[in-house]
Amino acid sequence: MIISTVLIATKKRRSADYSRSLDDLAEMSNDSQGTVKSEAVTMLSPSGSSQGPPLSPPLKTPELPDELVQAGWSKCWSRRENRPYYFNRFTNQSLWEVPVLGQHDVISDPLGLNAAPAEAGEGNLGNGQRKRRSSEEQGMGPNSFKRAKVEPTTPISPSTPGVKPWSSAPEDKQVQPAMPTTPSPAPAPYRPSIIYWDLDIQTNAVIREQPPANLLPPHPEIELQRAQLVTKLRQHYHELCHQREGIDPPRESFNRWLLERKVIDKGHDPLLPSDCDPVISPSMFREVMNDIPIRLSRIKYKDEARKLLFKYAEAAKKMIDSRNASPESRKVVKWNAEDTMNWLRRDHSASKEDYMDRLEHLRQQCGPHVTAVAKDSVEGICSKIYQLSTEYSRRLRQTHLSLLQDPPTAEVCTSPPQSRLVYCYPMRLATPSPPVPRVELHFENDVACLRFRGEMVKVNRGHFSKLELLYRYSCVDDPRFEKFLSRVWCLLKRYQVMFGSGANEGTGLQGALPITVFEALNRQFGVSFECFASPLNCYFKQFCSAFPDTDGFFGSRGPFLSFCPVSGSFEANPPFCEELMDTMVTHFEELLDQSSEPLSFIVFVPEWRDPVTPALTRMEESRFLRHQLSIPAYEHEYRSGSQHICKRDEMYYRAVHGTAVLFLQNNAGFAKWGPTPERLAELTAAYRPSSSRTSSLSSPGPAHVTPGDKDSTPNTSDRTQSSVMSPGDHDDNNNNNNNNSNNSSSSSSSSPRDKMPTI
Repeated sequence: MIISTVLIATKKRRSADYSRSLDDLAEMSNDSQGTVKSEAVTMLSPSGSSQGPPLSPPLKTPELPDELVQAGWSKCWSRRENRPYYFNRFTNQSLWEVPVLGQHDVISDPLGLNAAPAEAGEGNLGNGQRKRRSSEEQGMGPNSFKRAKVEPTTPISPSTPGVKPWSSAPEDKQVQPAMPTTPSPAPAPYRPSIIYWDLDIQTNAVIREQPPANLLPPHPEIELQRAQLVTKLRQHYHELCHQREGIDPPRESFNRWLLERKVIDKGHDPLLPSDCDPVISPSMFREVMNDIPIRLSRIKYKDEARKLLFKYAEAAKKMIDSRNASPESRKVVKWNAEDTMNWLRRDHSASKEDYMDRLEHLRQQCGPHVTAVAKDSVEGICSKIYQLSTEYSRRLRQTHLSLLQDPPTAEVCTSPPQSRLVYCYPMRLATPSPPVPRVELHFENDVACLRFRGEMVKVNRGHFSKLELLYRYSCVDDPRFEKFLSRVWCLLKRYQVMFGSGANEGTGLQGALPITVFEALNRQFGVSFECFASPLNCYFKQFCSAFPDTDGFFGSRGPFLSFCPVSGSFEANPPFCEELMDTMVTHFEELLDQSSEPLSFIVFVPEWRDPVTPALTRMEESRFLRHQLSIPAYEHEYRSGSQHICKRDEMYYRAVHGTAVLFLQNNAGFAKWGPTPERLAELTAAYRPSSSRTSSLSSPGPAHVTPGDKDSTPNTSDRTQSSVMSPGDHDDNNNNNNNNSNNSSSSSSSSPRDKMPTI
């Protein structure tokens, strides 16, 4: 009994000692931390990170005016910076400086377009900006490639103002996630992981001040109707070729017809030709005639050559019998066709070369007679298409004028050029834009989809952000981005209609030089302007393009043939259209002859020698030629014309023909940007394909061309049977570009008349 009482007392004493020890430890912990639980308040710093309790007593909110307090503002303390900041509980916005009511209302002005400009300096960030987190400062060094995770961009539409485009300042090339500016967390502006342009480079192109262009502003309703009419015109062209000649229209010949007509067109419509002289298009006539009586395709095997020879002889004989031909033509064609068929029945051991030689002989004998009987019919096709285009253009203009609030009552006479010299600026329209309908925007992974009346156009998010930047830099009549989506839709729809809707059709359009070449041109030769580009494929923010009405809002200076610079350094990668290239050379020589200021044009054209391009011959004989550089085939690459929508691994392709680089400069331009050996060496090195990326061995197109296909078809048949291979803004289908020699002047053996041009 006594022992049990002692044990119980001992246990109670030990329990009391243990409790006192725990209390002492808790008091020591509180003393070392120096905090009280009731004072442990979590606050947000301007960087958005959670902070512990303040180092000094909490600041009292009454220090702020009542208006700011009612608007949700309160004054807080940043432990890290040891300074006060201001936080808005309604918008989750935080500022270092005292907020000013009305300076930037994130509800009515989410883009901050009406906000006062921020003062320079690190400490004074503008209203709506924020300070970087310390983790960002550590991870955003010059050698860091880590990018912040981004979310889909908020849709931008006339009724839903969007996110302000991301900045491309050279000192900050990394993503800075913006603080939310609405009650619901707003996503950060999208920035592409790989940038194929540099919009920070300023222009050195000087022009004489020009009045606004007398063009009608773009409108989604009109652009949709234009797309429907162009599609209808393509169908008429297809039907006429089938009904009158029994052939399919040459691939992309309609696109080349549009381009060739616009060189001489004086009509009002930006796409459909309506005032051309002559009415018969040489381009369309030539291409259709080349496919008569049958289209000659690339041959790889002996059996294919034998079959093609038999089909040609049979088609030529049938055609001469069914047309109103002269007795002499009937006699020549029938005799040669029957002789060829008898030879095919007798000789079964001939090689592929024998069949191809026989086919070439048959074409030389029958070709002139077949052309003579088909001439009137083909001219009728060209004339009918042009007449329909004229009617569609007239109909479109009447509808367009009815949509304008203040339509022009009479044609405004073009005023003479002004005497004042200025740096080039984007194209301006004299007619104000009418109200535009709503265009819907949504994102599917990394693709922006814009829809109007069920018609959808697509562009990848990187190029969509580029269009936002170009619009901000160039557009002066829409500071709140209310018409941005409708103008982007019109832009994309215009180029989609120009390219065509067939499989792989138009993939050679809008091809561009590699980024490394543009960097070398700018660094070594002061190039800051592209003579043939578009908002989708341009590298600089100053360029000329085919459609000033849609492209002017995104930086276009208008068509190059109407652009008259006084000085500057220019890159010209022209559409591979014979008529346009010849007109381009004339324009070059006139500009160089008239200006005494430094003027330089670096021209990139395919080095076609069989037959040689007239434009290339003229440039080689020009008195302004300072140097000519030849880039061998398959040893350089270009960016795809569909870069705004294609996959990353399809961005580059190898050129299957040589490229001639010609330097046309006046005396002042040669003294300032002359092609020295050091500069040429860097330009040549920039052309070499990068080993870090994969590129197609040929340009995009249905016909894959390899060096082993040499001499598989006659040269004359290859004028229109080609895959899209042009490195320039217009890619041409050429089947004879396989004659690739080992020297630096190697070139394609195909005719330049059949190359596919790009805008």
